[in-house]
Amino acid sequence: QHALNSGIRRYHVSSALCQRAKVAMSHFEPNEYINYEKLEKNINIVRKRLDRPLTLSEKIVYGHLDDPAKQEIERGKTYLRLRPDRVAMQDATAQMAMLQFISSGLPKVAVPSTIHCDHLIEAQSGGEKDLRRAKDINQEVYNFLATAGAKYGVGFWKPGSGIIHQIILENYSYPGVMLIGTDSHTPNGGGLGGICIGVGGADAVDVMAGIPWELKCPKVIGVKLTGKLSGWTSPKDVILKVAGILTVKGGTGAIIEYHGPGVDSISCTGMATICNMGAEIGATTSIFPYNARMKKYLGKTGRADIAALADEFKQHLVPDSGCQYDQVIEINLSELKPHINGPFTPDLAHPVSDIGAVAEKEGWPVDIRVGLIGSCTNSSYEDMGRSAAVAKQALAHGLKCKSKFTITPGSEQIRATIERDGYAKTLREVGGLVLANACGPCIGQWDRKDIKKGEKNTIVTSYNRNFTGRNDANPETHAFVTSPEIVTALSIAGTLKFNPETDYLTGADGKKFKLEAPDADELPKLEFDPGQDTYQYPPKDGSGQHVDVSPTSQRLQLLEPFDKWDGKDLEDMLILIKVKGKCTTDHISAAGPWLKFRGHLDNISNNLLIGAINIENGKANSVRNALTQEFGPVPDTARYYKKMGVKWAVIGDENYGEGSSREHAALEPRHLGGRVIITKSFARIHETNLKKQGLLPLTFADPADYNKIHPVDKLSIVGLKDFAPGKPLKCIIKHPNGSQETIMLNHTFNESQIEWFQAGSALNRMKELQQKSS
Repeated sequence: QHALNSGIRRYHVSSALCQRAKVAMSHFEPNEYINYEKLEKNINIVRKRLDRPLTLSEKIVYGHLDDPAKQEIERGKTYLRLRPDRVAMQDATAQMAMLQFISSGLPKVAVPSTIHCDHLIEAQSGGEKDLRRAKDINQEVYNFLATAGAKYGVGFWKPGSGIIHQIILENYSYPGVMLIGTDSHTPNGGGLGGICIGVGGADAVDVMAGIPWELKCPKVIGVKLTGKLSGWTSPKDVILKVAGILTVKGGTGAIIEYHGPGVDSISCTGMATICNMGAEIGATTSIFPYNARMKKYLGKTGRADIAALADEFKQHLVPDSGCQYDQVIEINLSELKPHINGPFTPDLAHPVSDIGAVAEKEGWPVDIRVGLIGSCTNSSYEDMGRSAAVAKQALAHGLKCKSKFTITPGSEQIRATIERDGYAKTLREVGGLVLANACGPCIGQWDRKDIKKGEKNTIVTSYNRNFTGRNDANPETHAFVTSPEIVTALSIAGTLKFNPETDYLTGADGKKFKLEAPDADELPKLEFDPGQDTYQYPPKDGSGQHVDVSPTSQRLQLLEPFDKWDGKDLEDMLILIKVKGKCTTDHISAAGPWLKFRGHLDNISNNLLIGAINIENGKANSVRNALTQEFGPVPDTARYYKKMGVKWAVIGDENYGEGSSREHAALEPRHLGGRVIITKSFARIHETNLKKQGLLPLTFADPADYNKIHPVDKLSIVGLKDFAPGKPLKCIIKHPNGSQETIMLNHTFNESQIEWFQAGSALNRMKELQQKSS
């Protein structure tokens, strides 16, 4: 009887596991299944090896190891070889990613992958008109992405579908998933308990090619949340506060893991907001533990079967009791106040109650010209509802926005649902303009007409970034980042000097009133309205599909392999530019009007480093040509050096390459003859992108050596014949007066990354390995 019962129990367990294994990752991919059993197996192997409690981040990352039994694991030091579950690409970065995949010669992607058309739609007149215009202007690019997706087995979300990260949250992210995306705000998916990491296109190609993906083993920073959100305080205030604590580079090399009793007071989309903006502190990604708020969201978005499966494996989707973090920050949500960060950097944190006085003291314009809500960070149903709740109060007292006001829905599903439920109508009535379901002004896709370039002004947004000139290409625009409801309240008041918690407005009847803290449903009472069908399934067999890239196209260009390393040291390199201060990927490869060239490497290289400040003259896009002694634009000077066969280097400051994941910031210097980038420190994604394209990202062993190099010097990198992991390289600085000095440079290359450099690029190395195996 005991044997029989044991057999029956084993049969039921086996049947249950079999049934669990048949839960699809997404209803768009019914034959691609969630594999929690493999996750569990890998976690158990690693747990036994490490013999300690694991953080949630470790469980999911190590649960995706290619070789969990033998992989060396040391936080912050070793490189992990991982097998992500899927890939997502937005249209601006997908062009180069797909061009690289085409160049690889592989017939089809090895993991589920999607393309999302959200970056190329410029905000101008309003949603429908702007979308029609974008489809017309970008027809060639959209056709390329659609046909490439069909040929290589990639799902295609058409323009108007929505912002990549909102689409992922609604359809693809789930607890325990490992997803990589060619956009720095991919961590948005951590709001559903996934490890979602932003990368460059070459990294995505590795995963799509079925090659183990390399990531430096992340440290884990724990953020313990206690108390409960209430009143005007929102999830956005959590990450604004954390950004103020950690700064734009404080999370570099680490995963931010939120935990503690306060987590349960935050909605699933609120958790996504917090994870999304974790990119602004340099974090590898951010994550929340699986809980009832995620289960509720999964159910409302048609994925109750995933929630049921996650319930069965919940012990692997939360941190172990007693796990250790490399650093712990504690935030009491009950004491947290509404924040607003900026201008010019997302880590300059201020309580909303203080910003008016700070602005007056600093000479920042206090009158708000435009308030903008939405973006991949804050465009959920709850965000729109809370903003509408503020707007409704103003309308009840006869008020509209004093500032211009725009609304960006995160997806077609959100747009359709807020139209049905009246939120969009309320926001229009208070003076708002509803834009297309796209990135729009958040990434500089904004045809702004209310000011002239160079005019000093202030805008407030619910976006994630506020670097100089990012939203409207005007370096004098002071952009501040806050929650959608605070943006709405400030837009009604028209000034930074308004604190909705304490200050009064004057209604149309002359009577004073105070705005009440907004309250709104986190999810619609009815089901979401899906809106228009905007998804293109890849055919089962795309081998007959033709992908067009015209040789005369100004927007698309097939890639040519970069040259291999010649086996010699890099001698007598000129310095293209020594950068002063902050240098983001926006400075290295500007977006805005340049987005149209993201598929044409030679054309987009004309924006190389045009936003970086040259330490020699304090100007942007003006550098000395060392061969002619004339000052000119950075790209022109680089092209001249390339024409003359002269290699060159860039000298950078702290956290060089922070911001977007755009690998064009690495492709462009490589294309124009650059060989080395030497800085005090790098942002993670950019450093990896440089390595992937065969460049040498190096850091000063002594940061003070930054001051020893002058723009007129020549540099030689010595020791490349013995290039090895952990072994510093020498840099010989030759000054114009004939003197020279030697400094030491560090690097983070491992063995395979050194092979990328030697082969000329990671893609070249992939091809070499394919040829050997065949």
